[in-house]
Amino acid sequence: MTNDVARTAVVTGASSGIGAATVRTLAAEGWTVFALARREEKLVRLAEETGCTPVVADITDEESTSAAVETILAAGPVKALVNCAGGAIGKDPVATANLDDWRAMYELNVLGTLRITQKLLPALRESAGTVLVISSTAGIEPYEGGAGYCASKFAERVMARVLRLELIGEPVRVVDIAPGMVQTDEFSIKRFHGDAAKAAAVYAGVPDPLKAEDIAECVRWALDQPDTVDVDNIVVRPRAEGSYTKVHREG
Repeated sequence: MTNDVARTAVVTGASSGIGAATVRTLAAEGWTVFALARREEKLVRLAEETGCTPVVADITDEESTSAAVETILAAGPVKALVNCAGGAIGKDPVATANLDDWRAMYELNVLGTLRITQKLLPALRESAGTVLVISSTAGIEPYEGGAGYCASKFAERVMARVLRLELIGEPVRVVDIAPGMVQTDEFSIKRFHGDAAKAAAVYAGVPDPLKAEDIAECVRWALDQPDTVDVDNIVVRPRAEGSYTKVHREG
């Protein structure tokens, strides 16, 4: 288990999905959790449920992120940063892909992760802490229609790997968790711009896709290893998914 210098975690993307599940899991394990997201109303409800500290912030914005980090560090040491904020937008072929969709995915999945990691890294060095990134199997195996999202997740995974190399000899762990098919309330709805039918088709017939809580449990386990044990990478999929293109569907 991590030492008790500061069992304080910062979780981005905390208003829904894997981020919210991670806040619930860590809070239940006794962590002090700062929950970051843009949607204040959802954060307030999560705080009432879990006792986390809500911090309204947009990690794609420099001023907003700086203000959030200042608030967090004023409260004391930080032991873990869990980068959950991210998303997919669109599923168009390269030939017709929307540049704004690609730009938005890079701003959130790559530059947002980089921005808050840079700002909290000095504190994590002091606490012998952990940078944890929730990437995706999309960053391992590309697929048709997914070039923009896959490219952003490849970049996020490479960022984590390079950071791990650059920090060798320093007291900071870097962990990458790459989920496969996870069914959450918002991920596919956002990807398909609110088209509920397309979103539902992603999971149609798949027995027991992963839940956000499954990934949150991976986060908890990785953080709870001794400070000297770095879980470099976890790839986690539902049993029904062998790869993005090899999924068992019933019916």
